[in-house]
Amino acid sequence: MNSELLSALDDLERERGIDKEILFQAIESALISAYRRNFASAQNVRVRIDRQTGATQVWAQKTVVAEVQDHRLEVGLDEAREIRPGSVEGDILEFEVTPKNFGRIAAQTAKQVIVQRIREAERGLIYEEFVGREGDIVTGLVQRAERGLVYIDLGRTEAIMMPSEQVPGERLRANERVKLYVVEVKKTNKGPQIFVSRNHPGLIKRLFELEVPEIHDGVVEIKGIAREAGARTKIAVWAEDPNVDPVGSCVGNKGTRVQAIVQELHGEKLDIIRWDPDPTIFVANALSPAQVTEVVVEPDTRVARVVVPDNQLSLGIGKEGQNARLAAKLTGWKVDLRSESQVSNSGSWW
Repeated sequence: MNSELLSALDDLERERGIDKEILFQAIESALISAYRRNFASAQNVRVRIDRQTGATQVWAQKTVVAEVQDHRLEVGLDEAREIRPGSVEGDILEFEVTPKNFGRIAAQTAKQVIVQRIREAERGLIYEEFVGREGDIVTGLVQRAERGLVYIDLGRTEAIMMPSEQVPGERLRANERVKLYVVEVKKTNKGPQIFVSRNHPGLIKRLFELEVPEIHDGVVEIKGIAREAGARTKIAVWAEDPNVDPVGSCVGNKGTRVQAIVQELHGEKLDIIRWDPDPTIFVANALSPAQVTEVVVEPDTRVARVVVPDNQLSLGIGKEGQNARLAAKLTGWKVDLRSESQVSNSGSWW
C-alpha cells in the first residue's frame, strides 16, 4: 500500500466521516481472502497493515501440538520452543509468509474496499436524507418507463413510481420535470429505494404549501382533501382570522396560485372549498360549483339530505356522480341529493 492510498484514507475520514481504522480493518479482512485466493492457501492467516507506513505483512497462525498432522496449520512443540521458549500445546505462533508481490495485490484490494465503502457511505447518506422526507414533495426528471414502472432521476439517486401511484391517463415525457410525493423509503443491500406518487392526496397538500404562503405560515389551514387523480380534487380550507379569506388566498391574484398547481397537475380540476364547523354549511360548500337550496343533516346516520334548484341537479351530481362523490368524501357525510321539483312532487322534503 503506497502513500497515495494512505492519504486517500485520511481524506475519507476528514471529508466523509468514514473512520480510518474501520477502513484499515476492512482492507485487512479483504486481504486475507485475497491471499487465500491468489496463493491457494488453506492456512489460518492474519494480515497487518502498518498504520504509519502502509507496509503489509501476512502472518500464518499455527497451533502448537505434540505431533504435527498438518504443517500448514500446526507446529511441533520442540520447534515452537526454539522460536518461543516456554511454549505449550495449544499456543498459537505466527510465522511471516508475506509473498514478494503481495504489495501490488494489497494496493488493488485496498482500492476496491475504499470504493465499496464510499458507495456504502453515499447510500447511507442518501437514505438518511430521503427517509426524513417521507410525506414530503420532491422534484425530479422523468427518466424512463419500463413494465409499467416510471423511473425518476432525483439527482443523487433514482425514484420509482409504481403503477398504483400513477395518475390514470397522465403521460409523462422523458426529461420532463415533475413534482412527486414521497410515499416510502426502503433500505436495501443495493442502496435506498424511494417510492414516489403522483396520485396521492398528499401531493395536493404539499403543492398548496409551496404556492400559498398563508398555508405554509399556518394562517390558512387545509382541513381536508378528496381527490380522484387526473380528474378533480376538492380541498377544504379555513382561517381562524376572520379578516383572512382562505379561498382567496389559495386562488391568488387573478388565479395565479391555483393555476400554477393546475399546470403541475396537467389540467386536473381543483375546487377550493371554505370549511365550516357547521356540517350543513360545509356540505353546501363542498357541492360547489352547484348552488344549494337546503341541507338537512342526520347525525345518527351521517346522512346529509341536500336540495338544489332543478337546473343545478346535474351540476351537483357531476359527471358520473363525481361531484357528489367527492363532496361526500371531503365532508365525511353521505350526500342524498335531490332537486326542488323531486321534493315537491313527493309531497314532502324527504
